[in-house]
Amino acid sequence: MWTGVFPAVTTKFTEDDRLDHAEMERCFALQMEAGCDGIIVCGSLGEGPMLSHDEKIDVLKTAQKIAGSKPVLLTVNEPGTREAVAIARRAAKEGANGLMVVPSPIYHTNAEETVAALRAVAEAGDLPVMIYSNRLAYRVDVTVDQMEELAKDKRFVAIKESSDDIRRSTEIINRFGDRYDLFTGVDNLAFEALSVGAIGWVAGLVTAFPRETVAIYQLMKQGRREEALTIYRWFRPLLDLDVSTYLVQNIKLAEVLAINTNDRVRMPRQPLSGERRKMVEKIVRDALAARPELPRF
Repeated sequence: MWTGVFPAVTTKFTEDDRLDHAEMERCFALQMEAGCDGIIVCGSLGEGPMLSHDEKIDVLKTAQKIAGSKPVLLTVNEPGTREAVAIARRAAKEGANGLMVVPSPIYHTNAEETVAALRAVAEAGDLPVMIYSNRLAYRVDVTVDQMEELAKDKRFVAIKESSDDIRRSTEIINRFGDRYDLFTGVDNLAFEALSVGAIGWVAGLVTAFPRETVAIYQLMKQGRREEALTIYRWFRPLLDLDVSTYLVQNIKLAEVLAINTNDRVRMPRQPLSGERRKMVEKIVRDALAARPELPRF
């Protein structure tokens, strides 16, 4: 159902901390022009937990305006299942193509609670669901056994695999075949995950470097592994910026330098400063200076 590169887009803010829809439209359009296959809004990178439900729906609508016929998924990452159910229903009403659902980022659910919460959101939204499993960031692991329980419900169609263990991708394929659309959700494991059978990439640095991200995916899809690997090796220092407590600030700063936008974030986050900012700027500027020529595909 879903394949390809799905940017987990950033949310843009004005100087007075309102949503900057004009800038989001411009940045989202760069993703579509580069050949991305869908958009995911209001995730971790999109500062979803810092947005009100009204704001999330407004970001969804902006993405839909730009994506055209391509799918737009809303991330459900509320602390409580009641709130998760409510935003899932609103997303369905507003025409979202699907949901990416995170177990509560506040309460660390056990296996039974995780499955029950995910089912409740799927039933409320009645939309296709991408299960977001990220045990490092959220300290809840949606295991392969739990995925088997959820597979009984056809609304669960995809996995965003972010366990940081490349073996998990093979375990999912061995257990389920093509029952789930398998996406990698860790930027600096993307080449490895695509090598072992992932069919999609929920990407972060794509927001600053969309054409390079799409090139890696398309080359891998065509079996042009060595060409993809060359770009990936250039990309790796940038991709490492996604695996950080400061991923939002890191990637927004990369966007400043690569696509000439701003790096405003919502408090308590603040833009990078001091030595950390200098370090990230150097990584991005070094990459821009050595930007590879992309092959045709």
